[in-house]
This record gives sequence, C-alpha cells and structure tokens, in this order.
Amino acid sequence: MEQTLSIIKPDGVSKNLVGTILKKFEDAGFKITNIKYLTLDADQAGEFYSMHKEQPFYGELVNFMTSGPCIPFVIQGENAILKVREIMGSTNPAEAKEGTIRAEHAESIDRNIIHGSDSPESAKREISFFFG
Repeated sequence: MEQTLSIIKPDGVSKNLVGTILKKFEDAGFKITNIKYLTLDADQAGEFYSMHKEQPFYGELVNFMTSGPCIPFVIQGENAILKVREIMGSTNPAEAKEGTIRAEHAESIDRNIIHGSDSPESAKREISFFFG
C-alpha cells in the first residue's frame, strides 16, 4: 500500500468542501490515515514550498497558504500518488477533466483547492513535514 499527502488548501476549507473532498477519496477506495486542521505561518509555508522559492509565484503561494486554515491528510491505497493526482485533476482547473476536484471546485491555477504529492520522494518528505 502506498501513502501520499494531500492538503485541502484555505480556499477549499473556506468553501466548506472538506467533507466533499474527503468523501471523493474514500469513495475511490482510499483510506485516510492521518489528518490535521491547522493554519500555517509564513515560515512553515515557506519551508513546505521551498522547492519553489525561485519561482515568481512563490510569495503569492506562501501568502495564500497562510491566509486561513488548511487540512493536510495522508491517503493510503494502491497506486495512491498517481490515482490521487487523477482525482484532484490538472493544476489548472480550466484543463482539469470533468468530475475531478479541481474541475468541479477550483477558481484558478492559483486557487486550486487541493495539493497532492507528485512522487514517492515528495510524499515521504511531505508526510514527515506534517506528521513527523
């Protein structure tokens, strides 16, 4: 069984989509094994997204991720990393397939409701970041 990390971002929390999003993963056969409700400070968000530090969107990303509570959670199941990313949909909701979380709920590439680990290495680092 593979594990991956996902985060319901502040826009997903503020739109009251927590239950809807978690149910989408559970309905797909995944198990939620760890979950937290927290508000990141600038240092935490900066550390989590440090790989994007040189990107022009980095400052806006950190500001957005500290703008309200978020919900990091661990998802477990077969081929979790790939399948979770399929359920989330393309980072750009305009390109996301119908029925995906981002196609149904995201406003823009910058406010796209949810994060998901993109590789086994990222999943391990991200799970450790939030859950030790």
